[in-house]
Amino acid sequence: MPIWRISISRVTALSGHSADASDQARPARSVSLERVLRKERLIVAGSVLLIVSAAVWYIVAGVGMQMSAIEMTRMAGPIGQPMSMGAGNVWTLWYAALVFAMWWVMMVAMMTPSAAPTALLFVALKRVGPDRQRSASFGLAFLSGYLFAWAVFSLGATGLQWGLQQIGAMDGPMMTIRSGTLAGLVLCAAGMYQFSGLKSTCLRHCQSPAAFLIRHNRPGHWGAFRCGALHGIYCLGCCWALMALLFVGGIMNLWWIVAIAVYVALEKLLPRAGWLTAVVGVVLIGLGAWVLITALV
Repeated sequence: MPIWRISISRVTALSGHSADASDQARPARSVSLERVLRKERLIVAGSVLLIVSAAVWYIVAGVGMQMSAIEMTRMAGPIGQPMSMGAGNVWTLWYAALVFAMWWVMMVAMMTPSAAPTALLFVALKRVGPDRQRSASFGLAFLSGYLFAWAVFSLGATGLQWGLQQIGAMDGPMMTIRSGTLAGLVLCAAGMYQFSGLKSTCLRHCQSPAAFLIRHNRPGHWGAFRCGALHGIYCLGCCWALMALLFVGGIMNLWWIVAIAVYVALEKLLPRAGWLTAVVGVVLIGLGAWVLITALV
């Protein structure tokens, strides 16, 4: 069932609460308070929009990098054959922090839109429980936990980028794998992961937010943070191989960033999207095989 078709009554039924019964039992509230409560979902939605907008600006501007994302996209070469731009920046602690920030902000821009419906559903769940007056802050705590999970992934991606540059397998300035063989292997591996049991398990959790939230909902802000982080881990298990494709197409290549982000959203939000997962898996394996053959011939 797609996220946008899950009603508040469905959430309350799963959680064991009855919105109607609880409303009848409560004393009448003032109109001003009810208006504030109705705005809580707008607060969370507005925060998501602000975060994503800032992240997109950061990526496009290429803050701290030698070139902006637009320049890197324009100069992108064929897969496994990036344009040579020299040695690039020396890896210092400051540069490593910039690369980590680049990865994390990019994950925020790519993954937050598809997680926003779940965050809003989490707010709706809190509104029918004892924490309804603080549901907006709980929603932001959930979102913070989700983004923390992707921060951990970004730390690993930064380390991998450093390692690939140290062994000469990656072009520094263009941030792209320079070996056709390695690029082909990454494409094939990402395609095969589309058919794995781990991918299917994690995707089911991402596609069934109501059941996930009821199972993992905990009281307090720490409980909200924990729930968001766990949801981020499931999304990470679903999408990490797709994010590895950025090493193939260019970490700052806007075409690849947008394509992966759109696909992730469709895969998570469309009803019965199993066919899409399989189709993309076949396409990636086919493209990887073509890149491998081209590199070896």
